[in-house]
Amino acid sequence: MRTTRRAIIAASAGLLLAGCARKKQESARASTNSAGRKPAPDFELKDANGKTVSLADYRGKVVLLNFWATWCGPCKVEIPWFVEFEQKYKDRGFAVLGVSMDDEGWEVVKPYLEKNRINYRVLVGDDKIAQSYGGVESLPTTFVLDQDGHIAGQHIGLVSKSDYENEIRQLLDGRSSRLNMGAFAFLTGTDHP
Repeated sequence: MRTTRRAIIAASAGLLLAGCARKKQESARASTNSAGRKPAPDFELKDANGKTVSLADYRGKVVLLNFWATWCGPCKVEIPWFVEFEQKYKDRGFAVLGVSMDDEGWEVVKPYLEKNRINYRVLVGDDKIAQSYGGVESLPTTFVLDQDGHIAGQHIGLVSKSDYENEIRQLLDGRSSRLNMGAFAFLTGTDHP
């Protein structure tokens, strides 16, 4: 995993600046086009309490799946946003899942979670999960999943808080489209119960 960390650091530096605008455009297209979405690979990982967590447990929810590390500068910028999103949208069928890619595992992750009062579930990942998601080579890498467990958007590097929030709201409001209200919500940007 040490080799992976070095590769992630090197790739992160280049992608942070160059990839943001391109990924923003790609994810905006993906979040509004439900046809052709790929299923997110399922996994089973342990959380901070030692409980096994499966991505399949979150079917029916919009999920923000964030690959991060305690040493990652852009990750530290995003994490407070994710804490806010978890609080704001959890009652609407939304969840954040963090997958730490720290080589030291829980030894460094648990103190970080406590210090930063992270309110969402965090798991410790490995090379296997990184490869199943296309070879996570840069941190942060974040996938936004729809209620059916399909990848609706992907972000590599730091993107704006509003980009994430717009995607989350579109997907949450998309649930209303089954009741023929989603188009109105999407066009007007309003919330519906």
